[in-house]
Amino acid sequence: MESTTTYDTSSYATATPQVDGAVTAMLMFWTIFAVAITVVAIVAMWKMFTKAGKPGWASIVPIYNVYVMLQIIGRPGWWLLLFFIPFVNIVIAVVIALDTAKAFGKDALFGILGNFLFSPIGYLIIGFGKSQYVGPVAAQATPAQPAAPTQPTPPQTPPTTQL
Repeated sequence: MESTTTYDTSSYATATPQVDGAVTAMLMFWTIFAVAITVVAIVAMWKMFTKAGKPGWASIVPIYNVYVMLQIIGRPGWWLLLFFIPFVNIVIAVVIALDTAKAFGKDALFGILGNFLFSPIGYLIIGFGKSQYVGPVAAQATPAQPAAPTQPTPPQTPPTTQL
């Protein structure tokens, strides 16, 4: 004996064409918005890289652009690996934002607000503004050079006065 099961679908909510259209319109808007922000960020990084003497095309290559940014600010290349560690990557991103601001003559507040929180805007200001690249601010420390030996100075005799 076969059993047949029937389901009552009248209680399920179904989307109307108006809802489908609204959802599609919102998704299109956000997609266009995200693409526009991405293009602005790429243009800003391109200009910033060329200002620092690096190739602008490096801004469009994922992962390599972070490596180039590390070169610009003077951090070692192995820091790129730190971006793959959860929570550590946030700290490293803040440090890089601060160092980038300093490398272009900006202060720490600009590093946090402009380069970390609103990076496309901060990079636009750096790339198209008056800021100049001052060089890597976090250059690797060189081994300390031993101090040059000093020659002992002979004791000085007080001047004599004649009477």
